[in-house]
Amino acid sequence: MAFRVPVQKRLFHILTAFITTFATLSYYAMAVGDGVGQNKILIKHSVKHFPDTYDTIYREVYWARYVDWSVTTPLLLLDLCFLAGLSGASILVAVVADLIMILTGLFAAFQVDDASKWGWYAMACIAYLVVVYQLAINGRETAKAKDNKTATFFAAIGGFTFLLWTIYPIIWGIADGSRKIDVDAEIIAYAVLDILAKPVFGFWLLFTHDNFASTASIDGFWANGLGKEGTLRVGDDDEGA
Repeated sequence: MAFRVPVQKRLFHILTAFITTFATLSYYAMAVGDGVGQNKILIKHSVKHFPDTYDTIYREVYWARYVDWSVTTPLLLLDLCFLAGLSGASILVAVVADLIMILTGLFAAFQVDDASKWGWYAMACIAYLVVVYQLAINGRETAKAKDNKTATFFAAIGGFTFLLWTIYPIIWGIADGSRKIDVDAEIIAYAVLDILAKPVFGFWLLFTHDNFASTASIDGFWANGLGKEGTLRVGDDDEGA
């Protein structure tokens, strides 16, 4: 799809290609057993008038998934941020909050102490709320300032994305968190979500945004490399400079 448009308008194409590429690498790593660790969990059973007994559980933790998310979710956010036209400050806050969310989720997955695990989980949820605020509040306002078509599309694809992203911590809570479902069910649930949140999101974004008359165009260094002046420019050259 990227070859149908000039390089100046390939920003979303390249971001989406990176997202699907990293996701593919992650799933290949998990498929061949290279991105998997084990969490040793000791469960104590107390019965009155009897000695305490213990069960040892080894639960697989697919840490490659968290590596995938730490790369692909910031790229997904960049897609949404650039679509809405968010400021650099808001983009930075959203991306850093997103990385905090992923890393604290990884720490929680390897915790054996319940209090510490749910503490990390709570931090991840707070970081997620920061991401939602930046996109749902600030992003919505900046998208409205562009044009109605962009605002409507941003509301649709942003709502779709955050609906999916809200399901992720729910799955985590009943899988790694409380261990109510087994690892196989966890894998299937995350796979379905990843398909919807990455390739489906990407194709929807590209097919719709390519039809916009106001498709973003980035010239300067992005399209032409270093000019004779040796400077980096984003946007149209200022002839009066």
